[in-house]
Amino acid sequence: MGVFDGQVALITGGGSGIGLASARRLAADGATVVLAGRSAERLEAGAASLRDDGADVRTVTCDVTDESSVHAACAAAADAGRFTMVVANAGTGAGAPFHLTSLDDWNAVLATNVTGAFLTMKHAVPHLAANGGGSIVATSSIAAVRTHWYMTAYCVSKAALEMLVQQVADELGRVGIRANAVRPGLVPTDISTMLVDTPSIRDDYLDQMPVGRLGTTDDIAELVRYLLGPESGWVTGTCISADGGHHLRRGPRLGPLAPTLEG
Repeated sequence: MGVFDGQVALITGGGSGIGLASARRLAADGATVVLAGRSAERLEAGAASLRDDGADVRTVTCDVTDESSVHAACAAAADAGRFTMVVANAGTGAGAPFHLTSLDDWNAVLATNVTGAFLTMKHAVPHLAANGGGSIVATSSIAAVRTHWYMTAYCVSKAALEMLVQQVADELGRVGIRANAVRPGLVPTDISTMLVDTPSIRDDYLDQMPVGRLGTTDDIAELVRYLLGPESGWVTGTCISADGGHHLRRGPRLGPLAPTLEG
């Protein structure tokens, strides 16, 4: 018997990276996982890797910036069983000096990282409440609390996401819904490729980590699992850093990106 037997988790941005690692970890404890994302091909590839491990996994194509799409994804999770868990993981970024950041890029980052999380939580909450409560975990970032040159829209979006989590936790605890966030440091994923693959930037990140190594998607998935599970039943409204201690020091020096972004 798994801790999550009979329960369903909806995971946005579930086709790869932290989302897929979280799905694998939850499925190992018996959860049915519903992977949501924009790319049907990526979702199916991720689902296939989970099914190879014996997971009960479904997929639903979903653009978190589209309310009707999110509503349908939450309905699909409810159709899969007792829907009690949400991982609001879908995210995107853009890079440019502050004064060269286009309005389109600004709006696109906030639409996915803030509005997308808002819509995911909004449409999941009635299902969770109807099932006696549940747990929501959002994926934030070290960039929510430490400035990153050329990443203004991303930093602002993640700071806003953390306040959204606190609002949800405060309002909905009375119906048994908890909301928390994880705050990863530098973890190799699709969204962090430029940072990981630029040696001087990667090394500067590592210099700011008392535990001097890059994170892994499994590092974050373990924390997601804890925040969704009964072990954290008295934990809500928090954002827990998993960053090798990076939050204790300064933000990264992203100057080496200047020729690319300012050119």
